[in-house]
Amino acid sequence: MNLTVGDTATGEWRHFPALPFAAALGYSVSVIHIYGINPYLIPVTEQFGWTRAQFTGGYTVAILAQALFAIPVGMLVDRIGSRRLGLAGVALLCLAFSLLGTASGSLINWYVLWGLIAVAALPVQATVWTGAVATRFEKSRGLAFGVTLCGASLAQFLFPPVANALIESRGWRPAFMIHGIGWLLIVWPLIFLFFRGKRDPGRRGAKPAPAATFAGMAIVEALRSSVYLRLLLASLCFTFTVVSLSYHFLPIMAGKGFSGSQAAWLTSIIGLASIAGRIGTGWLIDRFRASLVGAVSFTLPIVAVLILMSGGDGAGAAAIAAVLLGLTLGAEVDVIVFLTSRYFGLRNFGALYGGPLAALSLGSAFGPLAAASIFDASKS
Repeated sequence: MNLTVGDTATGEWRHFPALPFAAALGYSVSVIHIYGINPYLIPVTEQFGWTRAQFTGGYTVAILAQALFAIPVGMLVDRIGSRRLGLAGVALLCLAFSLLGTASGSLINWYVLWGLIAVAALPVQATVWTGAVATRFEKSRGLAFGVTLCGASLAQFLFPPVANALIESRGWRPAFMIHGIGWLLIVWPLIFLFFRGKRDPGRRGAKPAPAATFAGMAIVEALRSSVYLRLLLASLCFTFTVVSLSYHFLPIMAGKGFSGSQAAWLTSIIGLASIAGRIGTGWLIDRFRASLVGAVSFTLPIVAVLILMSGGDGAGAAAIAAVLLGLTLGAEVDVIVFLTSRYFGLRNFGALYGGPLAALSLGSAFGPLAAASIFDASKS
């Protein structure tokens, strides 16, 4: 059954041109505590005398909460739609992120603040944004997902240099406040105006599409599939390694002798390259096997690691490593979410995508913490 009012990819974009872009802005908020936190690592740990693992522990708590509730949030998306969750979550997460500027130096206080982030991040998980887009796009779903997930790329490109500039000019405490509240004021009105999936009520009170409109597997049937299990394993392994490199890229660059602003801009290259990775991946998976596209993309970080381990301290080598990481990060969620929607349909898309999303979150939670612990032990 065709899920959109357009019979072609062009028709889908003609009827819903703003939806993927509004969803992208929403998704940028969902990663504010992931891609926006690394500029604060060095100034906060230096002021409070914390290890990097202690600093990263709060982040790990928040991501673990996302993993734990990924499936329930996905089921809620299937039941009530994405719009109400997204609007509430954007406001809550931006405000919770800004409150990190009130940290007292107590680790208990730090982890409580991250607990607030953990709760606030639940209504803005990737399922919320991709779920709405999936209901409007079928022929051009890969490209629409690519545009949506560019929100994370935008965040990774903008947040490090902006946060670093705020830290250098205002200090890290005001920087947290300006960072969170400023992004809220930019993003929330646009989501309010343009973000509405087929499961959401219409502007004039029109009822959302009933669940029977969407074809797809039952949850139990999908859970028995070997494809689903392989998606879970691939998601876990991918983020455990690549997100670790991305999270620590700025302090790695600082350790190579780059200034704070140079390290921030080198880190932002990851976000810029991931935009190309997401759009390119979305275009490719509309035309070629998504599993093959993903397999090729996920090998690129091997080259990036070899470059970082080679001892080359020049900006050119660092930039190449950042580009390779960005291209792979661009393919990451695109491939997983596309395969989930294609193999298992949209009837229970939110719940079923919650599984791979939980695996992605687990890798994202423990990978950076493991890397921080390695640095604390080796100082390298």
